[in-house]
Amino acid sequence: MKLATYKANDLAAPALGIIRHDWIIPTGFFGTMIDLISRWDEEKPSLTSLAKSDQGQPLNSVILMAPVLRPGKIFAIGLNYADHIAESKMDVPAHQVWFTKAQTSINGPYDNILIPKVSAFVDYEVELVAIIGTRAKNISKEDAHRYIFGYCVGNDVTERFWQHRTPQWTLGKSFDTHAPIGPWITTSDELADPHDLTISCQVNDQLRQHSSTRQLVFNIFEQVEHLSQAMTLEPGDLIFTGTPGGVGAAMDPRQFLKPGDVVTCTIEKLGSIKNLLAAEV
Repeated sequence: MKLATYKANDLAAPALGIIRHDWIIPTGFFGTMIDLISRWDEEKPSLTSLAKSDQGQPLNSVILMAPVLRPGKIFAIGLNYADHIAESKMDVPAHQVWFTKAQTSINGPYDNILIPKVSAFVDYEVELVAIIGTRAKNISKEDAHRYIFGYCVGNDVTERFWQHRTPQWTLGKSFDTHAPIGPWITTSDELADPHDLTISCQVNDQLRQHSSTRQLVFNIFEQVEHLSQAMTLEPGDLIFTGTPGGVGAAMDPRQFLKPGDVVTCTIEKLGSIKNLLAAEV
């Protein structure tokens, strides 16, 4: 099932919908996506039936928002594709390298990405994003798939100057609008294998990144296992699982994003997000 958060002219607040082809079907669920994820076992049967109905409205008549508007935690792993490690001129890490992104970096799948006033070294990083479905603590990688609700496309937008001027990456990764996600959540039961998906990024229709999730150094289930050893993962938490090679900072000469650029991130079976770059005012 594909689940979205959206707004429409006749709605006072964001609503949840089921994506079916080019239509969106209102779920009638009163609450946020995190609320729905938390009650999924209870709500799934009725929503499964609803998804087969002819109700709804054209998808292009609504505005899709970030499927999870206020995740409790956003974690992202660095240096997790071999080609990205090589272009970064770093060694394959012996341990998983994690950083956080601020809640306020969350952005819609088609909303503008802002180039901040303080620095213009903004870069793209297409990533598969896993959404936690069930509270998880000290779980094994063999059981990790049971705790993942679904997946979506993400762009771990990065301000490179702020990222690298200190040993900690969090500020450079947390500027407002620098975590567009979507366009919806595809529930994990619709993906036979999240580790066999083509992943790509285009800037102004020029292909910059192209790889497969087969190339992850630490796979998604190993990531969930590792994080759950440190903290309790909760419904709606987001895990950005790494980016492949081809980022702008590694090009010669380096190619950073500028106002008017359009970045399209695509993952097989999950869809695409497309964001225009704009100067912060």
